[in-house]
Amino acid sequence: MPNMRVHPDLSIVIPAYKEETRLGPTLRSYLDYCRNAGRSAEVTVVDDGSLDGTSRVVENLAGSYPELRLIRLADNRGKGYAVRTGIVNSRGTRILFADADGATPITELERLEAAIAAGADVAIGSRAAEASDVTVQARPLRRIMGRTFHRLVETLTVRGILDTQCGFKLFRGPVAHALFSRMRMSGFSFDVEVLMMAQRQGYRIAEVPVNWTHQPGSKVNLVSDSARMAWDLFTIRRRYRRGEYNAPHLTPWSASSAETAPVSQP
Repeated sequence: MPNMRVHPDLSIVIPAYKEETRLGPTLRSYLDYCRNAGRSAEVTVVDDGSLDGTSRVVENLAGSYPELRLIRLADNRGKGYAVRTGIVNSRGTRILFADADGATPITELERLEAAIAAGADVAIGSRAAEASDVTVQARPLRRIMGRTFHRLVETLTVRGILDTQCGFKLFRGPVAHALFSRMRMSGFSFDVEVLMMAQRQGYRIAEVPVNWTHQPGSKVNLVSDSARMAWDLFTIRRRYRRGEYNAPHLTPWSASSAETAPVSQP
C-alpha cells in the first residue's frame, strides 16, 4: 500500500476527453512508477465531459489504486478548464500535469524534478530543446505549425521558451496554485497564459528536453485549433494589460461547485 499523506509529495493531474482507449495504459504506467519508487502521490483524472467510457476506466482502476481519484465535469469545457480544475484541487508539494496519451514517459519526471531541485519554480518538458539522450518523434505538420505558433508567442506573450505547449509541466505546489487560480483560458492556449504569468511574476522557469512520441488519436486539430490559439494570444495580452491576472479567479473552477463531482478519491 502506498504511503498516502494529507499533503503528498507529488500530485499528478491528467485531463481527459474521450480517452477511453488511451488512458488506461498511461494511468497504469504512472501509478506503477510512483508505487515502485515509493512515492507519496495522488493521481487525479479530470474527465472533461466525455460521453465514452473515460470515467469508467478510472473507476475500474481506483479499486486497486486508492491514490487515484476522478473529477468528472458535467460538460466539455476545454483542456485548460480541466487542468485548472485538477490543480486547484491538488494537495501535493509538487504538481505535475501530463497528457492522457502518455506521449511523454513518466520517467521523464526525474528530469523536471532535477530542475526544481536546482532552484526552478516551474519545470516544463520541451520537444524543441535538444539533448543527446532525448528523442522526439513528431509529425512534420505538427513541427511546422509549432514553429509558426512559437513566433507569435515570442512576439505577443512569452519570450525565451522554445516549446510552450508540451503537456508535461511540473510546478512547486504553491506556485501552481498561485498561477492556476488566476488563469482564464479554457482551451489549449492556457499553457501560454500560465507561463506568461510566471515570467511576469518573476518565477524561475526551466525548459527541460524530454523524450516524446506522437500517439495516434489526438483531439487537436492542427489547423483550426492552431488558428484559435493564435487569436487567444491577443486575448491573453489584452487581459494582462488590463490587470485581470492580478487577483484569483476561482469560481466556478473548484470541484465543490455544481459543475464537478469527485467520483472516487482516496
